Amino acid sequence: MEKKDLLKDVVKHIDIKSFDSTPIINAMRDMSFTSRDTAVAADTLEMMLADKECSNWLTLAGSTSAGGCMQAYVEMVKNNMVDVIVATGASIVDMDFFEALGFKHYKGTPFIDDNHLRNNYIDRIYDTFIDEKELQ
Repeated sequence: MEKKDLLKDVVKHIDIKSFDSTPIINAMRDMSFTSRDTAVAADTLEMMLADKECSNWLTLAGSTSAGGCMQAYVEMVKNNMVDVIVATGASIVDMDFFEALGFKHYKGTPFIDDNHLRNNYIDRIYDTFIDEKELQ
């Protein structure tokens, strides 16, 4: 595969304002494993937002913005759902720097020869690719 083939499908950030997630989260209440935990987390967030004495921290580990979550974080800040953001360096580079310059993340795969990627100046973040030349 050539570089242009590997860097063609752009990761799209989720628009949390474009749909109502309430029905699916409510349906998860009767499921198991982390589905049920998602409903509990939604309830906890709702309680935290209602409590004006509560400080809400958004903790970002790794490069979740590369996975398409950046716009969700933006909306949380715009809507005063977050008081503090704690992020790793990867998140800061991806959110504040790389994409702010107009560069993109691309859908990739973890099942590819890293030497092939290196030879094409492509960096891999698990199943996401970025153009190394843009990063430089």
